[in-house]
Order: sequence, then C-alpha cells, then structure tokens
Amino acid sequence: MSSLSRELVILILQFLEEEKFKETVHRLEQESGFFFNMKYFEEKALAGEWDEVEKYLSGFTKVDDNRYSMKIFFEIRKQKYLEALDRHDRAKAVEILVKDLKVFSTFNEELYKEITQLLTLENFRENEQLSKYGDTKSARSIMLIELKKLIEANPLFREKLVFPTLKASRLRTLINQSLNWQHQLCKNPRPNPDIKTLFTDHSCSPSNGARASTPVTLPVAAVAKPSTFAPLGLHGGPFQPPPPTAAAANANGLASWMANANPPSSVQSGVVAASGSSLPIPQNQVSVLKHPRTPSNTLGMIEYGSSDHEQLVKRLRSAQSFDEVTYPAPPQQALWSLDDLPRTVACTIHQGSNVTSMDFHPSHHTLLTVGCSNGEISLWEVGMRERLVSIPFKIRDMATCSVPFQASIVKDSSISVSRVAWSPDGNLIGVAFTKHLVHLHAYQGSNDLRPHLQIDAHVGGVNDLAFCHPNKKLCVVTCGDDKLIKVWDLAGSKLFNFEGHDAPVYSVCPHQKENIQFIFSTAVDGKIKAWLYDNMGSRVDYDAPGKWCTTMLYSADGSRLFSCGTSKDGDSFLVEWNESEGKIKRTYSGFRKNSTGVVQFDATKNRFLAVGDDSQIKFWDMDNTSILTSTEAEGGLPSLPRLRFNKEGNLLVVTTADNGFKVLANANGLRVLRAMEARSYEASRTPLEMKVSSSAIGTSIGPVVSKAERVDSPARPTPILNGVEPITRGIEKPRNLEDVSDKTKPWELTEIVDPTQCRTVTMPDNLDTASKVARLLYTNSGVGVLALGTNGVQKLWKWSRSEQNPSGKATASIVPQYWQPNSGLLMTNDVPDNSEDAVPCIALSKNDSYVMSACGGKVSLFNMMTFKVMTTFMPPPPASTFLAFHPQDNNIIAIGMEDAAIHIYNVRVDEVKTKLKGHQKRVTGLAFSTSLNILVSSGADAQLFFWNTENWDKIKSLALQLPAGKAPQGDTRVQFHSDQVRFLACHETQLAVYDASKMERIRQWMPQDVLSSPITSAAFSCNSQLVYATFTDGNIGVFDADTLKLRCRIAPSAYTSPANSQTVQPLVVAAHPQEVNQLAVGLTDGSVKVIEPTEAERKWGLPVPVDSGTENGRTATSSTANTSEQPQR
Repeated sequence: MSSLSRELVILILQFLEEEKFKETVHRLEQESGFFFNMKYFEEKALAGEWDEVEKYLSGFTKVDDNRYSMKIFFEIRKQKYLEALDRHDRAKAVEILVKDLKVFSTFNEELYKEITQLLTLENFRENEQLSKYGDTKSARSIMLIELKKLIEANPLFREKLVFPTLKASRLRTLINQSLNWQHQLCKNPRPNPDIKTLFTDHSCSPSNGARASTPVTLPVAAVAKPSTFAPLGLHGGPFQPPPPTAAAANANGLASWMANANPPSSVQSGVVAASGSSLPIPQNQVSVLKHPRTPSNTLGMIEYGSSDHEQLVKRLRSAQSFDEVTYPAPPQQALWSLDDLPRTVACTIHQGSNVTSMDFHPSHHTLLTVGCSNGEISLWEVGMRERLVSIPFKIRDMATCSVPFQASIVKDSSISVSRVAWSPDGNLIGVAFTKHLVHLHAYQGSNDLRPHLQIDAHVGGVNDLAFCHPNKKLCVVTCGDDKLIKVWDLAGSKLFNFEGHDAPVYSVCPHQKENIQFIFSTAVDGKIKAWLYDNMGSRVDYDAPGKWCTTMLYSADGSRLFSCGTSKDGDSFLVEWNESEGKIKRTYSGFRKNSTGVVQFDATKNRFLAVGDDSQIKFWDMDNTSILTSTEAEGGLPSLPRLRFNKEGNLLVVTTADNGFKVLANANGLRVLRAMEARSYEASRTPLEMKVSSSAIGTSIGPVVSKAERVDSPARPTPILNGVEPITRGIEKPRNLEDVSDKTKPWELTEIVDPTQCRTVTMPDNLDTASKVARLLYTNSGVGVLALGTNGVQKLWKWSRSEQNPSGKATASIVPQYWQPNSGLLMTNDVPDNSEDAVPCIALSKNDSYVMSACGGKVSLFNMMTFKVMTTFMPPPPASTFLAFHPQDNNIIAIGMEDAAIHIYNVRVDEVKTKLKGHQKRVTGLAFSTSLNILVSSGADAQLFFWNTENWDKIKSLALQLPAGKAPQGDTRVQFHSDQVRFLACHETQLAVYDASKMERIRQWMPQDVLSSPITSAAFSCNSQLVYATFTDGNIGVFDADTLKLRCRIAPSAYTSPANSQTVQPLVVAAHPQEVNQLAVGLTDGSVKVIEPTEAERKWGLPVPVDSGTENGRTATSSTANTSEQPQR
C-alpha cells in the first residue's frame, strides 16, 4: 500500500475505536499489519488466549522471519506447554510439543530434547532452569516482559508499535472539510445545505436568493456518534507514548549509511515534518532547518491543476472563516506524564570548584562522579549528600610522559577535567584532561577509589572519553586536539589509531548494532565520521547541523541516534538521525538564539531529551519536536548548565553557577533519596558516632560544613548529637562521622574475632565429617554453592526467592536448602581405592547446566538439573587434576593431568585435540584469558606456563619466587582478574599478581605478622578489587587486590564454634559472582560456610591508605614490606 493508503487505514482504525467496533478494530490491525496494538496483545496473552495471540501476531510476522520472531513464537508456545504440564494435562502437552514446538527442533535439537524430558518429571520445576517458575499469572507476566523486548527489537515491528498522534475524530474532520470544499464549489450554494449522503459529491440545487458562504455541518443523525467512546489510547493508541524500540536494531541501516561514504560536502539531509512526510534539505541546510517549507506531497495539500481549484483558492481567501465539525477530545490514557521527569530540586551540593563533567554509576543510581576545572574528581553519594572521595590531579609518573606534555605542564600547570565516565560494569572511572592525559581509577565500593592507569593519550587536550567493547574486550576510546581518535586496552596499549578529521575531534560515541561495532566522532568543523575497528578509514563523512561543536548519543535501548550542538553564530540544534539514510529525521525547536557556548544534552528512559540552555533545563519528548516543558531548578544555574540523568531516569544532576550542582528528582527519585536519608539517620544513632569526642566534632566539622546544601524531607527526623542539632533545614550537612573519625585517627587493620562482627551461615544436611571439602564454587547465577568432597561426592545448596530474600541470591542471612532432584540421586564421582592420593577437580559451565568433575578416576559430566551422568571420559592413568572450560566453547575443555601434561579435549567428538607439555609435576591450575587469547597453567613444580590458545604453542614459562631454602613444590592456583590481563597466583608461600600481557610479576605478598601460616587457597572478589585468602591456622585474610595489602583479618573464632576453632581449617575459598563482600569457605570437617560483613558495616574494613602517584614531580614511595619493587600499572 502507498503511504496515503496506510494513513487512511490508520484513520479508519481511529474511527472504529471511537465507535467501539472492538473486534473489527483488532481484525483490521492484524489484516493490514500497519499498527501492532501492544495493549491488546498483552490482554490476550495474560488471559491465556494463545490461539488469538498467535493469530494476531501472524498479521505482522511468521515464525521463520527472523531470530526475534522465532524467539517470540517459541516463548508463547513454551508457556502453553508449561501450563499444560502444570495442569497435569499430559495429552495436551504432547500435542503442543508435537504440533507447536517441533518446528524449533531443527534450529536447536538439544533444547527440544530438554523440553521433551520435562514430560518425564512429576513437576517440571525439578528442572534447574525452571525451579523458580511460580504460578501461571506471574509466569505470564514474566513472559510478557520478554516478549515486549523481543517485539520492540524486531525490525518487522519498526514504526508499527506507536499509533500516530491524531486529533480526535480525524476522519470526521476530513469528511467535513471535503464537504465544505464541495459546498464552496457549488454554483448556487444554499445557506443551510442538507447533507443526505456521503456516497456522492454534494451539490446544492439552484434556488433564488443570494449566495452565502455557509459552512457545511454534518447533522448528528448523518453518522451516529455516541456521547462517549473509549479512546484508542486504552489499547495503546494515539495517546500512548511510543515504547522503547529495537535495542538490537537491524545493522543494515548503519551499513547502508556507511556505504554512502562520499556525499557532497553539504549533505542533502532530510527533516521529518510533523505530519510525517519527508522533506529534503537543500544546500543551505541551516537556513532550511530554521525555515522549513511544507512539501508538495503533504496530505491535504495536493496541487490541483483545474480551474475549479483556482476558483476555490480565491474563494477561500476572500470568504469568511468557516468552522469544522469538532467533537470533544477523548481523555488521554498515557503511560507517562510530566511527573515522570525529575524536576523537583532535592538538594544543592557545593563542589568547591567549577564542575565540568558528571556521570552516574551504571547500577548504583545515587553514586555520582564529578570532574572539575581544577583537575579534581570527586565521588558523591547524592542520596546522603556525602562526598565519599576527592582526588586532586596528580601526575603519576612524569618520566613516562611525553616531552610535549612535560613542556606544556611546566609552562602552565593548570589542568581541567574535560570528561568523566563510568565503565559499563561500574568497576572503572575514566577521566580525560585538557592536557594530554587520561586516568583510569578502579572502584571497589564505598569510598574506595584508587589509581589504575595513566595514559599520555593525545597531543593537546583530550576532549572526550568513552568505554567500548571491540571483540568483547573492554577498552577506552579517546579523542583530542591532535585530530585523532584512539582505542586503548586496560593495560594502556594502543589498539587503534583513527586518522581522517581535519580539525580537533570534539566527541566520540561508540556503539554496536548486532555484530557491527563502530564509533561515531564529531570534530569542531562540524564533520561527523564513523569508524569500524579495522584501521580502514572513515566510513561516512557528513555535516552536523550548525557545523561546529556537536555531541552524539544513542537512546538507552540503542535504537535511536541523537545529536546536539551549537554553531559559531550561537544557534543550537537538537536532532534525531535516520541511520539507514544518514539524514536528519527530526529537528527539535525551542532554543535560545545567540548562545554564548555549546549546549549539553542527555537522554533517558527511551522517551525524554534534556538540554541545558538559557539558564534552564529544557525537556523534549523524543517523538515531538516542540519543547515539552522547562525548569529553572529554583534558579542559580549558569547560562549553559551541564546535566546528567541516572540510568533509572529518576534523578537528574545539573551544574550551578556557584561551583556546585543540584540534584533533581521525580516522585520515585525522592522516595529513593528519603529512604537513604532514613538509613543515614539510623546509622547516625549507632555507637560509632558516640566514640567521636565533642572536640573532634568541633574541629573536624567546621571546614566541611560548606560542602553540601540540602533540603530535609518533612518525614525525616532530625538527629541530635550531644545536645547539638547539627542538621536543620537550610543548614548544610557535613560528611558522615565515619569520615570525621578517619581524619582523627590513623588507619587500623580491621580484625573480626567474634561471631557478632560478621554474618555466617552453615550449609545444612552436611553430615559427612570424614570427607573434607576439596573444591568449592558458586553457581554463575549466584543462587547456589557447589562443593566437591574428597570422597568424590558433589553437594549443591540453593537459596530461593522470599520476602526476606527477594533476589533469591546467596546470602549469609538465610539458611539455604540442600538441593537434590526427586530421584534422590547424588553427583558421585568414580573414586579409586587409594583415594588419599586423588586430586579432586571441578568446573561448571557458564549457564550452570552442567558440572564436570573428577576425583582420581574418570571425568564425569553431570546434568545439574537431574544429577545424571551425561558422559564420562579420560580414565586414569594418568588421573585428571584440574579442569577448565574454554571461555568461547563449552565443548572444549583443558584438562591438567597427574603426569604434568595438559590435554585439550573436545567433548562433542570425544577426542584429545592436542597435548601441552612443559610442567615437571602435576598440573594444579588452569586459567583462560578471553582478551589475550592465552592459557596460563600452574603446577606442583611452582612453575607458570603461558600458552597461545590459537595454535597451542608455548609462549613462556616463569618460576615462582619462593623463599630461600624452599623447594619448588606445592600446589599453585591461578585466576584471571576481571580485566583479563592480570592474574592471581596462589601458593602456600605467597600471593602474587602477574601481568599476563608482559608475562611478569607486578606484586607479591608472603605470610607475615598476624597471617604467618601457610596459605591454603585464594580468590579474587567478583569485581577483582579484593583478594580472599585462607590459611592453615583458620584465619581468613582480605587484601586489596591492587596492592596486596591486608585490610581485614577474619579469625576462626568468628565463623566456627569454640570447640572447633583450633582444629578445623579452611581448605578452599570462593567469592560470590555478584556480591563483592561475600565469600564461602570449605572446611576440613566437611562443612561449608558463607560469610558476609554485618548489615551495619557492609564491607571488610577500610582500604589501606596508599600514596600512589606523583605530586609536584616527586615520586611517592611505599614502605610496605614484602611487596615487589615493580611499580603498579
């Protein structure tokens, strides 16, 4: 159908909805395929009307159209199948399996077999992956969330999910306009024409009397109109905002844009007018943006060539205005409102210097990083108005900096932050400076922020910084005054160097569409370029509106691209781009003229845009070019304030003119802030504050009082300390008293010696005290703990969702369930007679579906849902001593052997692909690096080997540096850091951190002082900021991973009974995959314990003070004993 035919169908849909032809409306939606009514789809899915759900879907897509469509139909049919099983209707379940689900077996036969196996279970919830399946209603709701994401991501539904914004009764209005036009053409128009039919053109019969220009009005009886009608908005119609569109949109759009790499210098872009028609832009793009013209093919503006039309035009110009038939507009049923925008000022915080950049943590939505014009960065917990960390600018190693930088810093020592940004995982903060440098800081939690890396990145200023994932490897992309874009790995190595801009590069915007990864860049000459990670040059070359400084960003779901900037003349532009054509799709209006600088913008919720302009925050709906609303945030904003949303969109920070920023919130954001205030208040009543003397308060709070303004919530009680009311309305809030305490006393090692100082839970039903816990793992989902005993038996404990534990994750606050299938099977390994010499080993697949283990005998592969042995392989001799899944292929397994070899084994074909030889004694550790394509192995010979995983060649070997007189023996374990570059090596004599890219040691710690016994096990925390280590005397040490300095000691008396604290030892430690401060230990008595800090503390001690870096050109030295002299990277 043509565009006008489609619009006619849309008008008919509106008419049918207004007239309450409910079934007809949805049938036309389905048969035309022009509008997918998500509300109707949800209603039918929640009601379980599966035939109607699939019939409605069939108007828009078929099962095999694309992978999104296939997943949509699979989820629906799977839900039908599970509901039949839940009703114990086996016959219906078999019918669904054969008729509906069989089609998917050709694409994933294993999955189909697994679904079929559910028929054999009394309750399909015995299946590991379905164990959390609730009742039918909740399951349908969860399914709908997934279906909506898939539909929004499906290219076939693009532009079909949002009903166009129309005035009420638009079809009636057009009919009236047509009748008025026909009446104006009458040779003898009558004053009160009688309209009896719409089937033929209107014509007034001749009559005596003067001609009167009287509007035609449809009589009520002509087309019956109910007094009230249900708006289409009730079913996701014109009064509902568009849902987020495809997060993983078709990459062909970008590809076609990039294919057109040589357009004219002045791009023939396009603007979409409010009517939805396309409008080409001539050479003078900017002037057309200011003065758009109505296109000739716009609906209702057809160029008639007849004399009748010319006569009509003349009459319309001279005649009096006439009224159209109008009906009251239906009430809007919107899913959003202005109240969703964070516009209420929650507090004003004084930074102390001009704020140049801000960014919220990706998951901790009240944690804000701030960069300043004096080079300082700060970390704020805006929920409690606390500055957690403040780091002044330091040159960490002047000797490694370039000569141009050294010259520029000597000439002018001032330096400013141009950009701060969190990494997507929240573990790193990137900082770009106005001179040459980029700093990366590692964030562990709370106030623990420490230097990670310094890069002399560009000649001149570094104008922007962002994180990207080329080849699934976290990297940093930067741009600068030297006209270059560069990509760096986390070790500081330059991976790509993009040249092609003719002016300083102003901003970068890395993104990924399906399997295409690319970077947009903008320069100060207004050029936009796009780069693939291949050093093949720019793929596009376009002009940004205004042809000056522009920034670009994608909506949160990655489906829509926006840019915002200002011309040299002070005209600002906010536009949405059509990626498929490289043209401007929409230009937003409402800016102040003659701006004195460059406007900044941000987007949130796939719905709103915000720009700092004219001392205000201006908001737009992404689908409407007119300004939605604006706020001055109670005044005090600079002319061009900088702003930033948090990821939830419930908070917005904006800079102030007096070196600070304001926190704005919506209703949900205010609730979050008040809840944090309440927790802060409760904390203020703890004995910790009572330890601070009044003199300390008097001397320490004084200088800090000006740090944060705040407006107290009326619901929040005001604490009174020592008879003094320190927090009242209008008085600025000091830092919390923990910070005050830190200022008044030196750092001390945290010692946990009593059970009341931590939370501990012992795994139940673990009665075999003769078997020691040899290996210990958390499931990757974080909901269970898996232990392998020296008797070859594996045990699994799982936590479930409850009111006390809504996440269902492992916690020391709740006793988990000892989990077994209904069959009562145990996961038992083949154990030889001389099991005392056996070395247990275990590895878990990434999706927690399979676990592989051995205990001196054959390697067994167990199904984690049924505990059945799927297969066995590698019978001894020699016995397997360590197991590791290949990170990219679960069918490939690295197996360390008793005879010192490493077998690379393919489970699917039951074949050893290659054998790696080099160790002199049994292999005790294996670890893959996904970014370096290497395998690190460790052995009982105290040797480390590095292997190339592409050809399995040996790269290098290193010997552990053992204490004098110590023989090279003892098990050594290895584990990679989350950056996939560094790794931890654990030996009974030491903890050591190595740089795998350089294949050299950078840190070492040996048992000493309070932890002088041999080490039994060690592991990185989930974010690799801590190292947990267990010792033969029962102690557990918590170390800072970067420095290997001890920050906390957990004594055995804190987690074992007094009777056992001297005899029971921890043999193995594991770290929770999501909770930084949670660990589990396996003990010599066969028990397993999960340990966490108390709710009040929430972390293991305070970070060890360390002066790392160079200030004023002097190198800081560390006095810590027993660490490597090599500087930290």
